[in-house]
Amino acid sequence: MSEQDKLVKVIIRPVHSEKALALIDKNNTLVFIVDVKASKAVIKEAVEKLFNVKVVKVNTVITPRGEKKAYVKLSSEFKASDVATQLGLL
Repeated sequence: MSEQDKLVKVIIRPVHSEKALALIDKNNTLVFIVDVKASKAVIKEAVEKLFNVKVVKVNTVITPRGEKKAYVKLSSEFKASDVATQLGLL
């Protein structure tokens, strides 16, 4: 399995709720459902390599459905809206 495949397995899908879309504009933050076993460091590396951005901070939470949600704040020189457009969210 290539490194690219491993990184793709970490991020399961982007979240496109109203709250997630508001965070893109307000906080330059993207929201993903990620592998439950993935650490914050692994999530940061995956987002940086897959989308060619610099991540400042990663916060995670386990949802009531048992999924792990990651809030990924991007560095100010990168726009979360650009990545969201790439993902087809905007």
